[in-house]
Amino acid sequence: MKNNERIKLFLVDDDAVYLKLLEIDFLQYADFSIETYPTGESCMKNLTHFPDVIILDYHLDGIVKNAMNGLETLRKIKDFNPDIPVIMLSSQDSIEVAINCMHNRAFDYVVKSETAFFRLRKIITTIFHYKKMEKELNWYVDRM
Repeated sequence: MKNNERIKLFLVDDDAVYLKLLEIDFLQYADFSIETYPTGESCMKNLTHFPDVIILDYHLDGIVKNAMNGLETLRKIKDFNPDIPVIMLSSQDSIEVAINCMHNRAFDYVVKSETAFFRLRKIITTIFHYKKMEKELNWYVDRM
């Protein structure tokens, strides 16, 4: 992402209402470029749009019963580009599910709750804080 570009955010959720609420919330707090997808397959087809961050629902079988679930989609995203931060989102408040997501290289795991939108915004801020620090460190190392 270049300094003058907006953050490109992919939102992937099979619940159309929740997906729209997420989109509205992010647009309300920052100037994001947002693409929304109801399935993991549709997200995968558009990875060449180079998202900066993906928020991915854990269950994605509400529209297409044989659709890839969020974990399968996460694995394929990481195979495509391991540097894309993926935040998993789920209604399951299960430590086992969260750990499984983290073992599959999710950046974080957020439970759908009344604080989920706030947590997602904070996590994205953290992601770009780390990216800025990494860029500054690389700049410094290159000059040594």
